Amino acid sequence: MQALALDERDVSFLRPIGYQAEDCGYCKDAPSGRRTKQSRACYYALSKKLTVDDYQELVDRGWRRSGTTLYKPDVRRHCCPHYTIRLPASSFKATRDQRQAVNRWNKYVLGEDYIKEAAKKYPKTKEEKARQKNGFDLLSTIHEAESTVIKSPPEPAHKFEVTLEPDSFSKEKYLLFKNYQINVHHEKPSEVTEKGFKRFLCDSPLQRTTRRLLEGSEEQPLGSYHQCYRLDGRLIAMGVLDLLPHCVSGVYFVYHSDFEQWSFGKLSALREAALALEAGYKYYYMGYYIHDCVKMRYKGHYKPQHVLDPETYEWVPLDGEFASLLDQKSYVSLAQKKGLKKETPEAEAEKLDEDADPFPLPLPADAAAAVAAGTSLFDLKVPGLMTEEEIAETVDLDKISLQVQRRIIPMGVCTPSSSTASPLAQKKELIRVVVS
Repeated sequence: MQALALDERDVSFLRPIGYQAEDCGYCKDAPSGRRTKQSRACYYALSKKLTVDDYQELVDRGWRRSGTTLYKPDVRRHCCPHYTIRLPASSFKATRDQRQAVNRWNKYVLGEDYIKEAAKKYPKTKEEKARQKNGFDLLSTIHEAESTVIKSPPEPAHKFEVTLEPDSFSKEKYLLFKNYQINVHHEKPSEVTEKGFKRFLCDSPLQRTTRRLLEGSEEQPLGSYHQCYRLDGRLIAMGVLDLLPHCVSGVYFVYHSDFEQWSFGKLSALREAALALEAGYKYYYMGYYIHDCVKMRYKGHYKPQHVLDPETYEWVPLDGEFASLLDQKSYVSLAQKKGLKKETPEAEAEKLDEDADPFPLPLPADAAAAVAAGTSLFDLKVPGLMTEEEIAETVDLDKISLQVQRRIIPMGVCTPSSSTASPLAQKKELIRVVVS
C-alpha cells in the first residue's frame, strides 16, 4: 500500500467528531412547539488545516466553522432550521434605515464644522454630483469618513480608520470582546475568558494566502482576518471575516457598548458587503438565516438574499415563495416541494413500499442515539447527503486520503473486508464505514 509523507502534500485535514444532539441556544428562552431537550442536531468535525477552496465548497453545502470546529446542521430535524444565505454584492439595495445609519455615523465622525468648510473648499465634481443624483452609492458612502480618503484641511471631528488585520490575539481585541459579551450579550464576567476568545475568534484552520484576479491587479487576501474599526486610535469594533474565493463570510462582530447608539450591526453589514463588491469576492455570506428566531431575521433585510436549498444546494431567492413557506413550516426545500430532486433507484423503490418510514427518527436525540449505536447517516436521510451510489460514481476516492499516524494513505487503495465483492460494492462498503 503506497503512503505519502504527511508534509508532502498541500491538503486539508478533517477529523470527524460525528453526529450529535444538543440543547438549542436559539430558542432556549422562547416557547417553541418543536423545542425539546437535545433538539439541535449537527454533524461535527475538527480541522487543523483547511484550504480556502475546500472551505468554500463546504460553505456552499451548508457547513460553517466556529474556531477550528466545523459543523453542518441537520436542517430537517433541527428545532430551529439553519439556512445558508448569501447576498450578491453588486445587486445590493440598501434600505432607508441602512442608509441613514451610515450617513449618521459619517456626520458624527466628520463633524458639522468640517462638513461646512469642506463643502466650500472642495466642491463636488460633476462625476460626484451625478453619482449623488443617481442615489445611494455604497462604496463612496462607506468610505466617506475614513481618514485615508478625506480631504484636509480642515480637520474632521474624529479620526476614523478601518483596517484588515490577521486574526491574531491581542489584549486590545480581547477587552473589546469582553465588553461586548458582558454588556451587549449579557454574559457573566466569569464566562468570558481569553482562552475562549482565542478559541472562538482567533483560532482558524484556514490557510491565509493571496491571489490576483487580473494580471497587474492588487493582491486579494484569502483566509481569516479581523476587520478593525478605530476611532481616534481606540479600537471600538471588530468584524471576524473569512475571505474565500467567491465570498466575504461574516463569522462574528463585536463593538464597544459606548457606541451602541450608532447601529454598528448595520454599519458592519454594509461595510462587509462593500468589501465583497470592491475587492472582487462577489458575494457576502451572513452565515445562517433562522426564520423562527427574531434576532436572526434581520439578515433578510439585506436584499436581495438567496438561500441554499438544503436538498439540492441550489440558490433560490429568500423572498417570495421560500419565505412564505417558512411562515407555514420550519423545514423548506423548494426542490423537494416541486419534485426536482433526483431520486436513486433505491429511493424510488422505497416510495413504492407503503410501510416504509418516509423520514426515520425525526427527533435529534433519537437520531443521535441511533448513530451512536451503529446506524449509518445514510439511513437517517439527512438532507443534502449524497447517497453511497452518488459518492462511489462521482467522487475520486484517490483524492481523499486517510491519515494513519504520520502517514497519508489514499482512500482508493484501502480494501474493506468484503474483498471478493465487485469494485463498486467495495467502494460503497468503504464509504459507509468512513461516513459512519
